Amino acid sequence: MSGGWDLKTQARLWIFAGFAVGLGAALVWLHSARAWDQHLARSQMAGVLLYQALQGEAPVPAGLQLQALSSQSDAKASLLRGQRPEVPGGGIVTEISILGGTGQELRLEPGFGPGLGAGVGTVLRLMIVSDRLRYGVAGLHSGQRQTAAQQLGAVTRQLARHCSDPLVFAQYGDRGWRQVEGASYWGCQAAPPDLRLLAVILAAVGLAIVLSQSAETSARFGAFARLLRQPRLLGGPESYSAPGPAELQEIVSAVNDHLAGARLQIEKRAMVLSAVSHDLGTPATRLRLRAALIQDQTLRHKLEADIDSMTGMIESVLTYTRSELSLEVPRQISLTALVEALVADYQDLDRPVSYVRMEPAVVQGAQSLFSARSGQGALPDARRVLVTARPILLQRALTNLVDNALKYGRRAVVRLDANAERAVITVEDEGSELTVAEIQEVLAPFQRGANSSAIDGFGLGLTIVATVAEQHGGTLRFDQGSLGLRASLDIQRH
Repeated sequence: MSGGWDLKTQARLWIFAGFAVGLGAALVWLHSARAWDQHLARSQMAGVLLYQALQGEAPVPAGLQLQALSSQSDAKASLLRGQRPEVPGGGIVTEISILGGTGQELRLEPGFGPGLGAGVGTVLRLMIVSDRLRYGVAGLHSGQRQTAAQQLGAVTRQLARHCSDPLVFAQYGDRGWRQVEGASYWGCQAAPPDLRLLAVILAAVGLAIVLSQSAETSARFGAFARLLRQPRLLGGPESYSAPGPAELQEIVSAVNDHLAGARLQIEKRAMVLSAVSHDLGTPATRLRLRAALIQDQTLRHKLEADIDSMTGMIESVLTYTRSELSLEVPRQISLTALVEALVADYQDLDRPVSYVRMEPAVVQGAQSLFSARSGQGALPDARRVLVTARPILLQRALTNLVDNALKYGRRAVVRLDANAERAVITVEDEGSELTVAEIQEVLAPFQRGANSSAIDGFGLGLTIVATVAEQHGGTLRFDQGSLGLRASLDIQRH
C-alpha cells in the first residue's frame, strides 16, 4: 500500500479488498459445497438404482458393474450358515443388512447372521471392505417412510462421503454374492476437490492482511509519537521523517516546520544578543576610559563595578543562548580526565575542591594449574570513562555546579560514577543553607538563592547546567547529602 495515500483512501481500499477476499472465499465455499452435494446426491441415486438392479427389476445403471463370485456352490446353504465371501488381503469389514417386507415397515441393521430375515421378506446383505476405516452406518436414518432402495442409497451416499475406494459385495435374498464396482460414484477419483478448507484459509489470510495493515498504520503513528518524546540527544536529527499515510506526513511536516521556526527564533535571539554585546563593547570601553579619569576612587570603583556587571550579564545571556543552539560538534572524550583536570584547576587556585576517585573494578580470576584457589585483580587505568559529548559545554556545566557549591557552601566534593549506559557526576557542598525545594526554584532563569546579595552571579548557572544535561540525554537532580546539598549530573554514554 502506498505510503502517500491518505487514511480515508486506504480504509476504502482495504475495506474493498477485504470484501473482495471474503466474497471470493464465500464463492469458493459455496461452489465446493454445491459440487459435493451433487456428488453425494449422484451416489445416493446410484444406490437406489442399484437396489432395483439387484432385484432384477431394472438394468444396472451406467457406471456400475455387478460381477458374480465364482466361489459359490450353494448360495442358500451358505446364507443359512452365515458365511460370507472370502476377501483376499483382508481389511476392515463393515456388514449391513437391509430388511424389506411386504408391508411398510423397514429396518436397517448393521451385521448379519444365520437365519436373519426369516419370515420378514427379502434381505439385502452388504459387505464393505476398506483398508483404512469402518463406516459409521449406525447413524444412517431408517424408518417407516424410507424404502429399502432409499436405505441402500443412504449407504452409497455414506461411501461417497469418504475417500477410501472400498470393495462392496452384495447378496439379495438367496441369490449369490456379487461384487459391485462403483468407483465412478463413490471412489476417490469421482469425488470433487474439497475447497472449503481453502476458502477458510483464504478468508483468514485476507482478515490477517487487513488487520496487519491496520496495526502497521497505527504503529507508525505510535512510533513517531515515541520518537518525539525522546530527548534530542547529541547528533540528533535536525528534522524528522516517518513513512506512512498522508496524514502522518502532514504531521511530520508541521513538526519540522515548528522546529525550524523555533531554531530560527533562537538564532535570531543569539544574533541580536551578539550584536548588542558587540555594540556595547565600544561604549563600555569609553566608559572605562572615562572612569579612569575620575579622581574619586570610591566613585571610580563603583562605576567600574557597574560596567563589569553589565558586560558580565550580557555574556551570561549569550552563554545560555549558545547552549540552546548546540553549535559545538560532539566527540568522544575521557570524562575522567575532564573532571580531574577541572578539579586540578580549582586546586591550583587554592579553592576547597576535592575529587573522590572511583574504586578500581575487581575481577574474579579463575583457578590455575598451580593453585587450587582463584585470585582477584583490579582493572588498570582507574576505569577510564569514555563518553560522546560536547566538551566545552560539559566543562561549563561542571564549572557552574562547582561554583554554586562554593557560593552556597564552604567546599565542594566531586565524584564520578559510571556503568555501561550512564555516567553520573556528583558535586556535593558543605554547609549550604538551601534546601532541595529551594534549589529547584533556582533552576529557573535569573533566579538566585537566599544569600544572593553576598555573592556574584546572574541566576543562569543552573539553567545552563540543566540545558546541557538534556542535550546529553540526561537530567540534573538535587538531593540532601550527608554534609550539605548534592547535585547529580546524569548523562548518557554513547
